[in-house]
Amino acid sequence: MRIFLLALLSSLLYSCSEEAVSWEEHPHVEITRDQWGVPHIYGKTDADVAYGLAWAQCEDDFLTIQEQMLAVKGMFAELKGKDGAVLDFGIQFMGLREIVNEKYETDISVEFKKVLDSYAEGVNEYAKLNPDKVLLKKLFPLHSKDIVIGYMLGVAQMTGALADLSTILDEKVSDRMGEQRGSNAIAISQKLTNDGYTYLAINSHQPLEGWYSWYEAHLVSDEGMNVLGGTFPGGVTIFHGVNEYLGWAHTVNHADFSDVYRLTMHPSKKDQYFFDGQWHSLEKVKYKTKVRIWGPLKFPVSRTIYRSVYGPTFKTSEGTFAWRLVAGQRIHASEQWYRMNKSKNFNEFYRVLKMRGIPCTNIVYADRTDTLFFISNGNIPARNPNYKWSQVLPGDTSATLWNSDLIPIDSLPQIINPVSGIVFNTNNTPYNASLPMDNPNETALNKVMGYQNKGLDNNRSIRLLELLENIDSLSYREFKEIKYDQTYPVNMTSPNMVNLELIFHLREEDHQQIAQAISLLKGWGRNTGVHDTIAPLFIET
Repeated sequence: MRIFLLALLSSLLYSCSEEAVSWEEHPHVEITRDQWGVPHIYGKTDADVAYGLAWAQCEDDFLTIQEQMLAVKGMFAELKGKDGAVLDFGIQFMGLREIVNEKYETDISVEFKKVLDSYAEGVNEYAKLNPDKVLLKKLFPLHSKDIVIGYMLGVAQMTGALADLSTILDEKVSDRMGEQRGSNAIAISQKLTNDGYTYLAINSHQPLEGWYSWYEAHLVSDEGMNVLGGTFPGGVTIFHGVNEYLGWAHTVNHADFSDVYRLTMHPSKKDQYFFDGQWHSLEKVKYKTKVRIWGPLKFPVSRTIYRSVYGPTFKTSEGTFAWRLVAGQRIHASEQWYRMNKSKNFNEFYRVLKMRGIPCTNIVYADRTDTLFFISNGNIPARNPNYKWSQVLPGDTSATLWNSDLIPIDSLPQIINPVSGIVFNTNNTPYNASLPMDNPNETALNKVMGYQNKGLDNNRSIRLLELLENIDSLSYREFKEIKYDQTYPVNMTSPNMVNLELIFHLREEDHQQIAQAISLLKGWGRNTGVHDTIAPLFIET
C-alpha cells in the first residue's frame, strides 16, 4: 500500500506550469515550478538533478547560500563585521576544513563526488550569470569540500554542540545545559486506518527564512531518484521526505553529543597541562579573518586558541577547557542522506543508517509494505561509564578521552513494527515512542548516551498519546486533525516548570489581586488557536 504523507508537502497535489527552465550546457536538466513555486527538478543523472537543485535554490535564496559559504570559508566578517567574526572563528575552531581535507578522498564515494561537484558548479554558474547579486566576489568559485563543510556545520548545530562552545567562549561553563529544539513525527499502521493506507506525518519545526529554513523540492533522475520533501538552502539532497517506496521524518533528539573538559594546568610552566601522569604542551593555533569596519574598509583580526589531546582548548577566567564534539568526527552525512533518498525498502534504508554519517536526530519511518520504524539515531562514543558525562569532565586522564568507537546502532533506542501500530517522536524521551507495551527499555548504556530518561515527556507527546490511545479506526481527516491539534494536554509540563497544573489549582480567595486572572485560566479550554483569547494569558503567566 502506498503512504499518505502529511507534511505540508504541496508537491503531492501539484499543478505544473507550462514554462520550464533549461540550459544549453546542461540539456538534461529541467526545472518546472508548480503553482506554489515548488521546484520539480528532472535530470538524466543524479548529478544533473543536483545542478538543477543548486540553480533553483539560488533563484529562491541566493543570499542565504552565500552567507553560509562565506562562514564556511571564514569570510563572514567581511560581510557582517565583528558579529560575523564570532562565527568565522567558531567554525575555524572546530577544525572542519582540516577534517574534510584529510578525509574527503577516502570517505566520500566517487559516485557522490559527482553530485557534490555538480551542485557546486550550479551555484558557481548562477553567480557568474548574476554578478549583481554576488555579495563578495572572492567567495567564488565554490568547491565540493565547501558544501561538505556546510553540512558538518549544520549537523553540529543540530547536535547542540555549538551551545557547549558558546558556554566556553562566553566563560559560563558552570551554566552548561543542552538546548531545547523541536519537530514532530508520527507514523500509523494501515491496521489502524479505515482506508488501509499507512500514514506518516513529517512536521519539521524549521523557520521559513535563514540558514536552516525549510526548502521544499521534488528531485527526479533516470538513475532511480524520485524523492520530494524538505531540505535547507545549501542542501544537495532531501533531508526528510518521501519517495514512491518509503518516507521518513527527523526530529531533534537530546543525547550527549559534545563534551567539555577542565584541564589541570602547570602552576608555573606556561601552557603545560597534566594528562595520564605527565605534563604535555598545548599546541598553539592562530586563526585569521578580516572584519568589515565601514564600506570597503576591512581590518585583519586574529585569534589564538590551543589544542590538547581532547581537541580545541580555550583559556577562560574560569580555567582552561577543552571541547570535543561528535559532529566533527565524520564527513559523510550528506552522502548518507543521498542514499536514504534512493532507498527502496526497509532493509536498504537500515543498511544506509549503518553508514553512521548523520550524527544525531530521531528518525520515524514508514513504507508501502506497512513497515513502521523508530530510532533515536546517534553517533555516540563508547564512553567510560564511571563518569558523569553531562557534567564538565576531568581533563587529565585517557579514561575520559573517547575515540572513534561508537555505541552499536542496534543498541540505540528503537522500535520496529510495534503491535500497537504507532511510532512517534515530539522531542520527548526516545523510551516513549509508541504505546506503553511497545516502548524500548532504558538500559544502563544511557549513562553514557545521555538521552532523556524514561518518563521525561513534553506537552506534545502527552497530548498525542491522549489522542491516540483509544484509536481503533482512524480516517485521514482525523489524522490531519491530530497533526494540527493545538490543545494542551491534561497534566501539563514544561522544561522549566515540572508541574504547570499548579496554575489551574490556585484559589481566587487566596490571591485577590489576580483573582480574575485565576478565574479566566480555570475556565480555559487549553486551546492555543489564533482566536483563543485566554491562551496569551496562560503563556504570559
